[in-house]
Amino acid sequence: MIDHFHRNEKSTLNPLQSKIPAMIGFLLLISLVLSPYLAAKPGSHNKKREYVVNKSDEQWRNELTPEQYRILRQKGTERAFTGKYYKTKTPGVYLCAACGNELFSSEHKYDSGSGWPSFYKPIEDQKVEQEVDNSLFVKRTEVLCKRCGSHLGHVFDDGPKPTGKRFCINSECLRLKPEQNNDEE
Repeated sequence: MIDHFHRNEKSTLNPLQSKIPAMIGFLLLISLVLSPYLAAKPGSHNKKREYVVNKSDEQWRNELTPEQYRILRQKGTERAFTGKYYKTKTPGVYLCAACGNELFSSEHKYDSGSGWPSFYKPIEDQKVEQEVDNSLFVKRTEVLCKRCGSHLGHVFDDGPKPTGKRFCINSECLRLKPEQNNDEE
């Protein structure tokens, strides 16, 4: 009798409601695939502060490659495991690709497995600034160059000791200045 009742019972879900979980999954998949491009919005650069290096949008476009401009000035990101520095072990100092500010030391670089160059601290705390980033439906902490205000990446609280931080930085935002070997002069 109970089986007869369930077989004759009509579904209370309309056709659209039954497809909602699949639609949500599809949208999440699309947002993950497109996230490097969704984050980059024209005019999204922080213009509230005055920086030591202040240039017009046109100047930045002329000085940076299109990909650097998209990431540094429009707060984009590069795809994981594609950046030129994510596996680099060359000793030296990583500079801001936009203004040359010394940001990170190779001594503080480690392999986080994230696909981006990762550091547990900047060369000096005052070389970078941090601000809340609520883009892509997630609360994160954005890392900016303190000298020019360029977007560098994000910092997370899952790094190694002694800081427990993971500064996850786009390779396009960096320029490596290798250590000079005094024996080669």
